[in-house]
Amino acid sequence: MKLLLACDKFKGSLSAVEACEAIRAGLPPEWTVDICPIADGGEGFIETMLAGTGGELVSAAASDALGRPVVASYGIYRSPEGPVAILEMSAASGLWRIAPEDRNPCASSTLGTGQLIRHAIEVSQAVRLLIGIGGSATNDGGAGIAAALGVRFLDEKGWEMPPVPENLSFLHYLDESRRIDLPEIIVACDVDNPLTGPRGASAVFGPQKGASPEEVAFLDATLTRLVAISGAQLEADTPGAGAAGGLGFGLMRFAGAKLVSGFDLVAEALGLAERIAAADLVITGEGSLDFQTLGGKGPAGVAAMAKAAGVPVLAVAGRVEDSAGALFDAALSLESFGLPLADSIARAPELLTRLVAGHEGLLRGLLAR
Repeated sequence: MKLLLACDKFKGSLSAVEACEAIRAGLPPEWTVDICPIADGGEGFIETMLAGTGGELVSAAASDALGRPVVASYGIYRSPEGPVAILEMSAASGLWRIAPEDRNPCASSTLGTGQLIRHAIEVSQAVRLLIGIGGSATNDGGAGIAAALGVRFLDEKGWEMPPVPENLSFLHYLDESRRIDLPEIIVACDVDNPLTGPRGASAVFGPQKGASPEEVAFLDATLTRLVAISGAQLEADTPGAGAAGGLGFGLMRFAGAKLVSGFDLVAEALGLAERIAAADLVITGEGSLDFQTLGGKGPAGVAAMAKAAGVPVLAVAGRVEDSAGALFDAALSLESFGLPLADSIARAPELLTRLVAGHEGLLRGLLAR
């Protein structure tokens, strides 16, 4: 019997890789297991992709969102066409790097992410970039990345400005003559917000990064100005342009990037469809299977692919809402142990192993279908 384990992370508890390993520990040792952790472009994107491709981490000097020096990492794996780089914008420009009292989206930039992109191109010789853009501390419309790639942001007198929102309110000209040549860039993006307006980057995500109502209005006006001067209204209106403080927009406008579903990107890169078709049973899951899962998150994508291939699929999660559980042939929840949430989170590896081991009969029944 061959099982495919294709779990997303159990947020706050287990990475996707750790969740798959905990499940494997509860399976009969004679069963053949293929581990294929999944992600949607947010936290864990690099780890998941490297686990599936056999790539390696590369470290480089960069700046955090406030311009402070950091060392950040990205992944590299080999494809027939050449090296492929896997980046998370949060590695350098993530909110996790900024203490709550220091968060200031008006003075924050994606420059560090651009530095990693440039390193991947010029040092690692990447012929393709896959970028996950969740978890940002920024609201600069991708101006920092553009600056790292050679785009100059100029004021009315032609002076170059650091590409942070508080300066971009004085933007009058763009000089793109020095932008470096770029390979294909694919962006994992699972939100559909436009760049500006009531559903835009500033209004929806700005408060999470420390922006006051007055700053939200300022940031939205700044992005509107960037759109006008860059002549990119089409990109600004594209679903996903508002992701990561407008980084979706910036990567489209200044790097020619294509935005795709994070799950679809991971699935294609990992050959998930072929691995599902070769399995007798698929086990997937994440921390909570709920209404967000129904919106197309990883486990729902796995379930759809498994059903299309005629392979039974079991979901395992910290908690399972009935509406989401219906996507799968069967579903198991850590809530069945009756423990407080904090205990379930702290003991997740042990409990996940016990949960699977205790339902061997269910697994054999699914395999017999």
